[in-house]
Amino acid sequence: MDGGERQEAFWARYRQDGIWPPGPWNPAIAGLMAHRSVRAYLPDALEPGTLETLVAAAQSAASSSNLQLWDVVAVEDPARKDRLSMLAGDQAQIREAPLFLVWIANFARAEAMAQAAGRELDAVHYLEMLMVAIVDASLAAQNATVAAESLGLGAVYIGAVRNHIDQVAAELELPRRAFALFGMVVGRADPARPTDVKPRLPQAVVLHREKFQPDANLDLISDYDKKIMEFQHEQAMAEIGWTRTVLSRLRNAGSLHGREHAKEILSGLGFQIR
Repeated sequence: MDGGERQEAFWARYRQDGIWPPGPWNPAIAGLMAHRSVRAYLPDALEPGTLETLVAAAQSAASSSNLQLWDVVAVEDPARKDRLSMLAGDQAQIREAPLFLVWIANFARAEAMAQAAGRELDAVHYLEMLMVAIVDASLAAQNATVAAESLGLGAVYIGAVRNHIDQVAAELELPRRAFALFGMVVGRADPARPTDVKPRLPQAVVLHREKFQPDANLDLISDYDKKIMEFQHEQAMAEIGWTRTVLSRLRNAGSLHGREHAKEILSGLGFQIR
């Protein structure tokens, strides 16, 4: 495999020179390493069969006990995309791209099966089962993202569909005990508005061997801040770094943009989380 390609990919992801030893490399890893969030799209329609292919890739992801507690709503209607965009912070990419996928944690199917069998489903009210649905949907969505990128498409996740969980549920006519976890925009990236690979934290910060190391590595995070600001400058973004982003996002309930009410809203949608 191409060692030069591997080194370039590692540099793009970490912006650290000369520290990567030789190692395994193949087209699948190259595709994963090249991931970037695309926020500018052409309106071009997708090739027929693309949606079904992405869903097949999604359903090929692991599922805890094969429970498959997720669904996906494919939204292509411009008017509905516009309404969902407004509910998700008025994000233009939802309107621009031809396809918006909304990933759903869904217990309604299991509930219908239980009713048909005359059974009770008490375990669905526990946090553990909600975590199972969230993990399964996330694994499925990531499979779909990898598949989309392998086809030359761009994608970006939209967590802001949780800003108005109940209104998104109403817009999509979700059944009781189902709600939107996140959206995913899919389409062809606009070459006139390119984006680059965003640097990640150094592996020395996130990789622990054998047991967790308590050092927060604030010196490495300080260096990472500089790389993020460099990236933000290149992308004509506000140069605020990573630390300020994290601290601002986690500052208080108000920084959750309505999501701080998620537990109460989910209770209204039939989730009694224990």
